[in-house]
This record gives sequence, structure tokens and C-alpha cells, in this order.
Amino acid sequence: MLKASLSREAFLILYKTVAMNTDTINSRILPQKKFLLQHPLYTKVKTIEDLRHFLEGHVYAVWDFMSLLKALQSKLTCTATPWLPVGNPQTRYLINEIVLAEETDLGLDGERQSHFEMYLDAMKDCGANTTAIESFLEDVVSTQNIFVSIKQSSLHDGIKAFLDFTFRVIEHGSPHEIAAAFTFGREDLIPSMFTEILRNFQKNFPEANLDKLIYYFERHIELDGDEHGPMAMQMISQLCGDDAQKWQEVEEASQLALEKRIGLWNAIEENILHHDMASI
Repeated sequence: MLKASLSREAFLILYKTVAMNTDTINSRILPQKKFLLQHPLYTKVKTIEDLRHFLEGHVYAVWDFMSLLKALQSKLTCTATPWLPVGNPQTRYLINEIVLAEETDLGLDGERQSHFEMYLDAMKDCGANTTAIESFLEDVVSTQNIFVSIKQSSLHDGIKAFLDFTFRVIEHGSPHEIAAAFTFGREDLIPSMFTEILRNFQKNFPEANLDKLIYYFERHIELDGDEHGPMAMQMISQLCGDDAQKWQEVEEASQLALEKRIGLWNAIEENILHHDMASI
């Protein structure tokens, strides 16, 4: 490999000449994003029962996204007293704007909810089981140690690895690495794809109430495409500036985040297949 044949200093000089913006990072992680968008999981979601199993696995990604966001808020804004201005005002605005929407958005019924609470309500409406995620969060409160809760849970190993990566980045990562997992590790095309899948389900299985689930995905498309996505890219640029090593670390964190997301999709696919076989 080219990287192995160069000293770190020489590699960073070369890296600086070819990768200095978010467009370049996007091009470098494109193969993983394409694989994620073509994952066989999507063809396995054929029945309402399959959809329920999907939601029961995906909910952990909905939940841990909030921890990435709050970690960024903690590192890039002042959340302590006495208050002092911290960092870049534009970055502070970005983080606080996303927190506002993610923690206290308007649900389908016009009431304020976090997106995680919206997702739980949508799960319940379509008959998915929320016991596992609720028990997991109770254990997180009980242990006061997320890594212990992940390890001792009965979750699929792929879901455990996904969560463990998120919280390792939060615990040990620099702000630009956390921002990378937040920005590039959460693909922006999946919501559009699943909105179409859900509309088809609504036609084929009219007895299932998917209104809140469709609203959740459509809300993400609206916010991520029009507001949060561009703002998050701007945040990455502000955090990395002209620092070649930071850009390299952003790329590495983004690739790892996507690998773990593919692992999560593999785990959900396996769970669906397992339940399908068990019903035969």
C-alpha cells in the first residue's frame, strides 16, 4: 500500500494535497456507502413481521445517534456554569440547532418529542416489541456504565459492536472524529429508501398503522437534506480546517462507522432470517 511505503510525515504531506474537503471524504467512503445502500437486508423485509424485526434492531441506531449529538454539544458548546463562549459561534449554532430538532421536534400529533420517542411510538403503533430496548436503557441507568450494559446484554454481536464503537468514539475521540461518525457514519439515503418501502407496506398491509413511522422517516429526509446535512458538513470543515492529520482521522473514523453500520445491517438481516426460519 502507498501509505505503508511512506513515512507518516510524507503521507500527511501527500494527503494534504489531495484531501482537504468533505467532498473528497465522501468520494473515499463511496464504496462502503454503495454497499450499504445495496445491502441484501432490504429484500428480506417482506412482511409486517419482518418490518417489526427490522425496527427492533434499528432502534439502537436511532438511540445512540442522540449520544453522538450530545457528545458534540458537550465538546463544542458550553454546557457548564459559569458559562463562557466556547469555540466557533457557527458550530455552536449548528449543534444547538440539531439538538433542538432531535430532542424536541413536533410529532405527528403536534406534541413535542425526541426523535427516539417518536420512533418508539411508531414501533408500538405497528406492533413491534419495545421491551428489549426499554430494558436495555434501564440497565444503562442501573450500571452507570454503557460498556458493561452492552457486554452483558443479549443483543446480537453485530448490534453490540455497533454500539461499542459509538461509545468508544465518544469516550476517546477528538471532536472532529465524533463529528465524522455523526456526519459521514449516518448515511443520508437510507431514509428515502425506507420511505418508499413503507409506502408499499401501507398499500399491501393496510391493517398496519405506519403513519408515525412514515412521518419519522419523512421528517429525517426534510431535516437532513435541507438543513442538518449541509450544516454538519460545514462543521467538519470548520473543525478540520487545513490540518491534514485531522482530515485523515475523519476519513478513518467515517470508514469505521460505516463498517459498523454494515455490521448492524448484517445482524438485523440475520435476526429476520432466523425468525423466518423459526416460523416454518
